[in-house]
Amino acid sequence: MSAETETASAGAPAASAPAASWHDLAAPGLAAFEALAEGALVRLPEGFRKLCADVVIVIEDFPTDEVLDALGAETPFDLLGLFQGVGQAQGGALAQTGQMPNMVFLYRRPILDYWAEHEETLGDIVTHVLVHEIGHHFGLSDDDMDAVEADAD
Repeated sequence: MSAETETASAGAPAASAPAASWHDLAAPGLAAFEALAEGALVRLPEGFRKLCADVVIVIEDFPTDEVLDALGAETPFDLLGLFQGVGQAQGGALAQTGQMPNMVFLYRRPILDYWAEHEETLGDIVTHVLVHEIGHHFGLSDDDMDAVEADAD
């Protein structure tokens, strides 16, 4: 038996161990995405989190056909997330009677597709989309949103 075989058989990981570990993995489901979004929100700066405490985060596989049509999206993969409601920048600081809560939608399948095509972690992408969509609630600029992301723990 060679030294390499002895090392592998003695419990050391074989060279193919990382690839083998992917064999049994599945794409994260809606519950896993919800956990990713909650984790991303917790890592955002405390002041930002307090301001968006009333925003509801919803995870769905794809945007609805109505949303796609309203935004002129060509495919369901064109949209990673969406803010729906009345943002503070538009006078939404106080809820009106009968007004639905402000919501951020994160779309799992388009985010997974984006992840597969880019060199970013899934957690970083979810954080980016979440900050961007919540940023619409506050009327933040892209620079402001970049600063919030950079301050995430």
